[in-house]
Amino acid sequence: MTKALDKNIEYGEFNDQPYTSLEKVLMNDFQHDFPLSSQPFHEIADRYRVDVSQVLNIYERLIAEGAISRIGPVIKPNTIGASLLAALLVPEEKLNEIAEMVNSYPEVNHNYEREHKFNLWFVITAADEKRLEIILSEIKEKTGCQLLRLPLEEAFHIDLGFNLKWNQH
Repeated sequence: MTKALDKNIEYGEFNDQPYTSLEKVLMNDFQHDFPLSSQPFHEIADRYRVDVSQVLNIYERLIAEGAISRIGPVIKPNTIGASLLAALLVPEEKLNEIAEMVNSYPEVNHNYEREHKFNLWFVITAADEKRLEIILSEIKEKTGCQLLRLPLEEAFHIDLGFNLKWNQH
């Protein structure tokens, strides 16, 4: 895959996995406009005339395989609860261990390594400021690492959906 800065980038050309037509639709078509109802998976199943258990089984397998990272809403920061970008200064030899510990908190959306003195960055969203502070204090205490808090100053919306282009064999 080319670098993201390349203007001619083609995202998501998959050719190493024999996905079915239904699996491709479930991965591609619901990155936006996921049904907002009490039974969204039933709506998806009805749309494609399949059993809801088939839809759920496919999504569970795709998540387990890492083809899909999560199914859930993207909510504007700090409209529900409290959120923050944070960074830790982690010794290189402890990076994986500490990343796993940080990820053990359900409030941590994701973390990633950066080429910087503060090399482990993560986004955390909690029910309120109090819970956010408790988690950050725990992470700092458990890791013994210096913690940098990077509160949101200006929001930017980045569409994280990609039109997957499937290679034809």
